[in-house]
Amino acid sequence: MSTKPLHHSEDRRKTPHGDTLFYKIMLGLNIAAWAGLVVVLILFHYARPEFITGVQQYWGVEGDNTWTMSYVDAMVVLLRICLVLSLISTVMRARRSRRKNDSFGINLIILTIIVATSLITLATTVS
Repeated sequence: MSTKPLHHSEDRRKTPHGDTLFYKIMLGLNIAAWAGLVVVLILFHYARPEFITGVQQYWGVEGDNTWTMSYVDAMVVLLRICLVLSLISTVMRARRSRRKNDSFGINLIILTIIVATSLITLATTVS
């Protein structure tokens, strides 16, 4: 007769945190949020007004000096999604980090600051 218990009783504290499903979900959210920010930067390139140089003004070359609102709307939606993903990932990391050698997740804080600042800037400058 076996002396092993009927349920799996491996000590989860000895399992590397990179092997857990929780960590993989948290990492996936983090990567998705950063990828979303890259997409926002691409949208920003197409949404912003054209830069009209002095030479263009002198020659009378016309340029678009307004924001493309469809791109701006997409940027705002994507920035909000990035903000939610980064906040969820930050909360997950805070709940998971209990060991002294666990990382703090400064990249998520930087991402949250960048996204929040971008949302505020868009709300105050684009009309």
